Amino acid sequence: MIRRLIRSWGARVAVEGWSMHPTLEAGDWLLVDPDAYARAAPAVDDLVLVPDPRVPSRLLVKRVAEVHVADRELIVTGDAHEASTDSRAFGPVSTSAVAGQPWFRYWPLRRIGRVS
Repeated sequence: MIRRLIRSWGARVAVEGWSMHPTLEAGDWLLVDPDAYARAAPAVDDLVLVPDPRVPSRLLVKRVAEVHVADRELIVTGDAHEASTDSRAFGPVSTSAVAGQPWFRYWPLRRIGRVS
């Protein structure tokens, strides 16, 4: 657990926007485990951190909707479909592009805890 916290601190992200509401809200700060998928690919319903294919320097938190094992691709969506720009707009994301798994919200304090 301590190792996961240490490696996650360097990969923390702030949520902007409402595409993952109600799971995540704008202003949430998340710890992201960059090694979560080192041994196994993400599964359907996992939260993932992926670069935005349109602006690779921008990171997106999305939920895995489909896994295409043969192509090593993921279909990712936001929980609030009407507020989300996701694979419906930019297509599948390579599993190799996944930057980690958001797993813990540490801010704001009133919402602290694991996320899934």
